[in-house]
Amino acid sequence: MPKEIYLVKVGMTMKEGTVDEWYVADGQSVDVGEDLYRLETEKVNMDVEAEISGTVRHIAEAGSTLEPGDVIGWIYEPAEEIPDELPAGKPNRTIAVAEESATSSTDSVASQTTSTRRDQKKEKERLFKGATRIAASPAARRLAEDLGIELANVEGTGPKGRITREDVEAAHKSSAVVQSLNTVPLTGLRGTIARRMSESLRETAQLTMSMEVDMERCIDLRTNLNEQWKDENVRVAYTDLILVATARALNDHPLLNSRIDGNQIVLMESMNIGIAVALEDGLIVPVVQDVGSKILKDVAKEAADLALRARNGSLTVDEVSDGTFTVSSLGMYGVDSFTPILNPPQTGILGVGGIYDGIRWIDDKPIKNRKLKLSLTWDHRVVDGSPAAEFLASIRERLEQPEGLYTVD
Repeated sequence: MPKEIYLVKVGMTMKEGTVDEWYVADGQSVDVGEDLYRLETEKVNMDVEAEISGTVRHIAEAGSTLEPGDVIGWIYEPAEEIPDELPAGKPNRTIAVAEESATSSTDSVASQTTSTRRDQKKEKERLFKGATRIAASPAARRLAEDLGIELANVEGTGPKGRITREDVEAAHKSSAVVQSLNTVPLTGLRGTIARRMSESLRETAQLTMSMEVDMERCIDLRTNLNEQWKDENVRVAYTDLILVATARALNDHPLLNSRIDGNQIVLMESMNIGIAVALEDGLIVPVVQDVGSKILKDVAKEAADLALRARNGSLTVDEVSDGTFTVSSLGMYGVDSFTPILNPPQTGILGVGGIYDGIRWIDDKPIKNRKLKLSLTWDHRVVDGSPAAEFLASIRERLEQPEGLYTVD
């Protein structure tokens, strides 16, 4: 009896997903546990494995966007008769949520070390020694043909050494040959970011304001705490202090911790603050849950762990979900200030620049000090300029008098 291939559900909030790529072509056979197709959602991409062995028949083409539980194909058991006209299949809207890591396709390629890739190449050569056909996904073959890449020169990182589309992209980027037309597909993580940022600017009323913060006392506090906690392997970053200061300010200005739902503003109960983490070809936003109820030390440990796992691709879906506000820092790149774009459906995002030398005046005398610029982008449909300025000033005040950030408010 044939087995339905469903569009799996990733996370409780998933409403739709795209069959990004079929790893097994229509009419080809698959073994249980082998990768069957690649699912793209708004938050993450993941590979879906075959539940049984048999012959794969497609209903949905690559690129099709459907709801979780929709039937996208069938697997017919060996020797089972396959009809000329495939049944549509009944959707399963109660399909279980897949327990998978939120690994971006670009990050999985970027995180491969030289030794790992060498081992994979050897394994690929062992498995396919003497074979006349190079193991590659259909999408990888199409992209290689478009870019003029020889698959024999590409190292596969997929199951059993299969060459994926990401492997072809990586080979194209690292090629020393100058090409007349150099293109990078706007798909996967990069495509998701492009779509969401365009929607954000199109569907919200965004404004940005900046404030300068005197960081002298904050710098001293961070230095002292890192010395105090070094035996516990806890290191406080400036972002951690800003996360706690932001949560305290959100508690006093709840409209900045809200979202629009139809014709009403929904105030969120917890301050779940996302941290924008840069990847090679995009970014991902892991979320520190309920920052307002946590002490600085716990926030520092949790934020460091999330950032590390964001870069190695081991975050879970829940860890990139349910954010109510976002903090994005570019200070480590020497940026003084910038205009962050809202992460829908959130009402606010805080941009953090780098610390620089400034001057403050005491008794008409200039005194050197270290400063930082905060840039708040907010949705004017929810909050006017005056309360937004008060919120930003509240963050500044807490950073300029940071001793209260050390304990629970």
